[in-house]
Amino acid sequence: MHVVTLSFDDGFERSSRKTAEIFEQFGLAATINVVARGHLGEPDEAWHNRWPKGDFALWNELRARGHEIMPHGYMHANKAELPFEESKRLIAACLEEFANKLDEFDATRAVFAFPYNASTPKLEGWLPEVVRAFRTAGDPIMPLPQPGQTKICCAAFGPEPCDEHLERLVDDLLARPTGWLCYNAHGLGDEGWGPLSATTLEGCSGGWSNVTMCACCRRALRSISPPRDRFANRAQRAGILV
Repeated sequence: MHVVTLSFDDGFERSSRKTAEIFEQFGLAATINVVARGHLGEPDEAWHNRWPKGDFALWNELRARGHEIMPHGYMHANKAELPFEESKRLIAACLEEFANKLDEFDATRAVFAFPYNASTPKLEGWLPEVVRAFRTAGDPIMPLPQPGQTKICCAAFGPEPCDEHLERLVDDLLARPTGWLCYNAHGLGDEGWGPLSATTLEGCSGGWSNVTMCACCRRALRSISPPRDRFANRAQRAGILV
C-alpha cells in the first residue's frame, strides 16, 4: 500500500479556497495549516504579506464543509530558534486561539504543523501531551502509520514551484514495497513559498496509479492506525468518534 498526504501551510485565502474546491471534486478533505494571527498580518514579513490570508470565518466555513483546519503557530515563529519556554507559550497561545475561534476544535485531536518544519527534541517530547500529533522535517517517506505514532515527517520545496519535486518523491515512494509520503505544500499557482500548480493538484487528487490519497494527516493516522489509548479513552468519555 502506498499512501500520499498533502498538507498546505500558511492559510493563503485564494489558494485555500481553490485547494478545497479541487479536493471536493474528488471526495477528499484538505488539510490547511493556519497561523492563528495570519489574518492580522503575522508574520510581519514582506514576502509573507504579499498574499492575503483567510480569517476564522473562512476556516469555519471550510471546516463545516469537511476540511481539516490545523494549527500552524501563533505568529509563524521558528521554534528551533527560540527558548523552550517561549516556544511552549506560543504554541499554547495558538491552541487557545483555535479553541476560541474554530468551531469544535479539540487540541487532543489536532496535528500541530511546525512553522518552517523546525522543531527540537525537547518540543517533540512535550507536544504529544497537548495534541494528537505533530508535523516536522524529516524523511517524508515513512512506514504506514503505526499505533501511537505522534511524529509525522514531511518534505517541502521552494521558493520555485514544487511540482517536479513532489512527483519525484511519489516515484521514490512507488519504488518501495509500501510507505506513506507526507508532503508540505503552501499556495497554489503564484502564491506562497514553493507553490503547487492547480493542474498537479487535480492530477494527484484524481488518483496517481497505485497510490492512495489520504489528504489529511490526522485522517491518515485515524484510518490506517488507531489513536493512542489515552486519546481514545478521552474521546470515548466525551462521546467523540475518532
